[in-house]
Amino acid sequence: QVQLVESGGGSVQAGGSLRLSCEYSGYTYTNNCMGWMAWFREVPGKEREGVALISQSGSSVYYNDFVKGRFTISRDTAKNTLYLQMDTLKAADTAMYYCAVTGGPGGTWFGGCRFGYWGQGTQVTVSS
Repeated sequence: QVQLVESGGGSVQAGGSLRLSCEYSGYTYTNNCMGWMAWFREVPGKEREGVALISQSGSSVYYNDFVKGRFTISRDTAKNTLYLQMDTLKAADTAMYYCAVTGGPGGTWFGGCRFGYWGQGTQVTVSS
């Protein structure tokens, strides 16, 4: 059973920083995009959008345009933990942030991979 648990969200002023973490376990998916992980975010009334994704080894990363140069995705495979370092935060970054891994039923496509396992989310609120 795949489990993902996010932490690190909170409230911060514009220009500040936060670091999100996502501990994962039980992953056994072996198909296309095996082991790729991503961060998504969602605001009430809007579709969930992909923020950044990273390959299983961590050697390949991709960022959506709206976070390029401000956010950094990384992972520690020894600790089974995914990270999102968020710098120069803006009010527009306010959202519930979810980590995800490929596989699982249904899912959301991002960067050519389908993400079907999700954490419970962690709220990020940026005040201007």
